Amino acid sequence: MTLESPIAAERRLQVQAALSDIQALLPAAGAVTREHLAAVTTRLERLAQRRELFPVSDFPPPAAGQGVGASTRYRLNPDDAADAPALYLNSINPGKTTLPHNHTTWACIVALSGQELNRVYRRSDDGSRAGRATLEQLREVVVQPGQSVSFLSDDIHSIHVTGDTPTLHFHLYGQPLETLSGRIGIDLATGEIVNYNATQMKPGQEVRA
Repeated sequence: MTLESPIAAERRLQVQAALSDIQALLPAAGAVTREHLAAVTTRLERLAQRRELFPVSDFPPPAAGQGVGASTRYRLNPDDAADAPALYLNSINPGKTTLPHNHTTWACIVALSGQELNRVYRRSDDGSRAGRATLEQLREVVVQPGQSVSFLSDDIHSIHVTGDTPTLHFHLYGQPLETLSGRIGIDLATGEIVNYNATQMKPGQEVRA
């Protein structure tokens, strides 16, 4: 049996405390609002201030041989229920870019280190063409220490990892990513709508932590 290190034990306690506080900030019934997400993000930023609990030795970036933009998701509460918020610590090598996509649940992204450019969009079509959509870019947000971002379930964004160092960012979702089978991605060049989980999420990226 492997003994838990003091850092790992304290990290587990602090993650559990943060998630308990976050659960209390969410509505018991009804829709999550941007005001709820602002409060959740603030609590997650407090956890990010405990940078010493998340050393690179415990959460290494993907090896260089895995390619430009390779990523690893470390699941910080892997034993929680499938309908409970899921907290990941994402490490992404520079160069990663994604299709614009939604989540079908709320999401908060908070940085410990590194930069991730988020482009935020809205649909500009009327939904009348099956399998096709057009988007209008609304804004850009560079997620980095001191600058977070959050999304409601139908919000659409793309990510682009900039800079020359890997990211280490909290990604908190209303449900685990693998359960979100209805997510869509939109090809900006063609307007094609694809199933995001089925076509864009690579298997074997998630690590229990």
